[in-house]
Amino acid sequence: MKTKGKPWQFFVVAVLIVVFAFTAFLGISTQYGDTTKIWVKGAQDIRFGIDIRGGVDVTFMPADGYDATDEQMAAAESVIQQRLVNLNITDNEVYTDYNKDRIIVRFPWKEGETDFNPESAIQEIGATAVLTFREGKEVDSEGKPTGVTAENIILEGKDIKSATAAVDNNANSATYGQYYVSLELNDSGKESFAETTTRLSESKGTISIWMDDTMISYPTVNSAITDGNAMITLNGSDDKTRDEAISLANKINSGALPFALTAENYSTISPSLGANSLQAMVIAGVVAFVLVALFMIANYRLPGAVAVIALLGQTAMTLAFVSGYFSVLNSFTLTLPGIAGIILAIGMGVDANVIAAERIKEEIRSGKSIDGAIRAGFDRGLAPVIDGNVTVIIVAVMLMGAFGPTDGFFARMLKPIFFAFGPSTAGTIYSFGYTLLVGVLLNFVFGVICTRVMLKGISKLKCMRNPVLYGGVKNEKTV
Repeated sequence: MKTKGKPWQFFVVAVLIVVFAFTAFLGISTQYGDTTKIWVKGAQDIRFGIDIRGGVDVTFMPADGYDATDEQMAAAESVIQQRLVNLNITDNEVYTDYNKDRIIVRFPWKEGETDFNPESAIQEIGATAVLTFREGKEVDSEGKPTGVTAENIILEGKDIKSATAAVDNNANSATYGQYYVSLELNDSGKESFAETTTRLSESKGTISIWMDDTMISYPTVNSAITDGNAMITLNGSDDKTRDEAISLANKINSGALPFALTAENYSTISPSLGANSLQAMVIAGVVAFVLVALFMIANYRLPGAVAVIALLGQTAMTLAFVSGYFSVLNSFTLTLPGIAGIILAIGMGVDANVIAAERIKEEIRSGKSIDGAIRAGFDRGLAPVIDGNVTVIIVAVMLMGAFGPTDGFFARMLKPIFFAFGPSTAGTIYSFGYTLLVGVLLNFVFGVICTRVMLKGISKLKCMRNPVLYGGVKNEKTV
């Protein structure tokens, strides 16, 4: 890079970096009353993984050694995703490993969650849940359907088009203010349901709803339903009844898995443990940055101070790529290893600046002018910086290919090499590879280009022409 330095270059680049860092860390938002409008996302808007926020990580597999087809695995994934939505868990990750017949599900705790039962959620997500509507509610000693109830299946899951929880807002209705579940049937179930409800309405009979061999509701038939639209009233208007209506509608909507699933393994992380880990990581990062800044300034003086400004820009830009600062890029889930990747990339940035600063110091002490030393220092230091960063880029790409989702860009690119790896290893390591790759690529922008432009610019100021500021041992008059 042969660009001649000018003083204004330093100030322009430095100010841009500081302003960008300010917005990248704090974001930009406006508030009108209780409504907050986020214009630019900051560090507080970063989406954290379950190892920070706390949550559940579970791996499902077909039960009893069932050999599922790719189509069945895809169908199972679709059902699980729908069940997560029904549980209001929209911030989730679902990966399917078709080679090993595994479905990996990760979801964080809800905000303010205090009594969430992970085992219950896992059971609900992975339940086979064959849905049936049966006549009566006869059960045996184990609670399984028997007699008329076992023999007379009125509807199956495929006959239900939708189920919706609602509240009766008709002031003239006898059930005004009460919660209910509205059912809409497909054509395949209308005739059978009409015949059964017409017959049972005369005796106020019962239709029970079952998930496998578990009865989840048994409403009374008050009238014949011939148009395929039914209403299951829950006779209550409190919050508990509302939750029951939502839960019943979700279970009816969730459908049936094509085969039984079992949880091969699962782990949970409490929100408090994740928050403590995040706090420790942030403190460690801030302390490390301060110590590195002091080290660079103490050992390399002016080049070290310029390097610290570039490192600030590199850190801020890395966070911007994670938080969704740029609207054209989706936000990325940040995990603890991802934070470690950011710190490691900063270390690589320090290394690039150390190499250049050492070369400049050597050139100054060998008698070269300040301009010649800066030019030679960056030229001589560029090759080892490129070599070091390229090797780390290769490692980061390999990590993202081997430990990322199978439909990801790097996974497809490296499929001939990592065909044996599946998404069962995705998540935290993928986050590490992503932040490391982004950080190292940004090192070329800030650690090489911006540092060089700023240092060449500031070196043109008369007050900055003392060789001591660049590592020299005395002030030369002929510079």
